Amino acid sequence: MAIAFRMQVDEDTEFALWKIEEEAAELYQQLQLNSREQAYIESLGNGKRHLHWLGTRVLLRTMLNTAEYIDCQVDEHGKPYLVNMSYHISLSHSFDYAAVMLSKSKPVGIDIELVSQKVERIAHKFLSKEELALIEPEHKIEQLYICWCAKEAVYKCNGRKVISFLDHIHLELPGWHQGGTIKAKILKGDEVNLNYNVNYMPFGDYMIGYVKGM
Repeated sequence: MAIAFRMQVDEDTEFALWKIEEEAAELYQQLQLNSREQAYIESLGNGKRHLHWLGTRVLLRTMLNTAEYIDCQVDEHGKPYLVNMSYHISLSHSFDYAAVMLSKSKPVGIDIELVSQKVERIAHKFLSKEELALIEPEHKIEQLYICWCAKEAVYKCNGRKVISFLDHIHLELPGWHQGGTIKAKILKGDEVNLNYNVNYMPFGDYMIGYVKGM
């Protein structure tokens, strides 16, 4: 399978989706992995986590279009980065899709989620009472996923574990009439005060949120 969707966000930023239809062995053959990476994917077993890890790396290699080894590691907060290439990256996956976002100039964040009813059970864990009050009952599930993907994208863009979806990431939800963009803010005492414009889009049965640092 090739890239299923690709979008140029601006002159130096893009994201793409890969539909994972291959077996693990086929994905593995498209990668160059060192012993550390091989040991890690072997520890994942043979389930979806294994396929997701391979799928995001195959997509990353395809987007970068290089024959060189790609040294992709994660920092102490779990944020992925490229050791020898000057790109900011963000990775995501959900069921049949892997997603990668790249930028040459600013940190980025992307999230993809399969839309299902289960989000309603956890909405109070990631949205404040004020945010929940702005969710429209007739579009509840879709809007909850928009909010989740937006906060997840902001969280990844910021790249720090100490940020809480509920307590520190705040969304402006102006009646859902500014289609495609939500304003978000990270507020954490005197330590962090950051603003973001988060984009969202449905993709079949999935929702995608993506953001570039300002």
